[in-house]
Amino acid sequence: MPKIAVGTRAKPAAPPSAPSRRLDVFANPAPERDYVVRFDVPEFTCLCPLTGQPDFAHFTIEVVPDRLCVETKSLKQYFWSYRNEGAFHEKVTNAILSDLVAATRPRFARIHADWFVRGGIRTFVTVEHRARGWKPAPRVDLPRGG
Repeated sequence: MPKIAVGTRAKPAAPPSAPSRRLDVFANPAPERDYVVRFDVPEFTCLCPLTGQPDFAHFTIEVVPDRLCVETKSLKQYFWSYRNEGAFHEKVTNAILSDLVAATRPRFARIHADWFVRGGIRTFVTVEHRARGWKPAPRVDLPRGG
């Protein structure tokens, strides 16, 4: 059996993926109905604009797409692009919603950011977009089995 050399793997000429502010989209496969796409981003990082120290957040994104959906890998690279940027929690959360809306023009989008404790304070920021004239279907509560 050949001996495995630890730590000798060659670095690729170009990384397989890199941070990017580009959000790629694709055609909604079911534009005739409302449905929710939920993204869970538990490892968001940016920098405090005042101290330069890292800030961490858990983002939840809920989207009711219209004609376009956001491609997941581009969303990952988009979130990654904030890693070395300094920004206040409220600014980052609103900027992400604005960029997502500009790229996909959804019927509805909600972003909830749970910013981890800094200085003894935990911050929650929730922002929403609703397309003009869009109204969700009434909620349906189904009986629980048992």
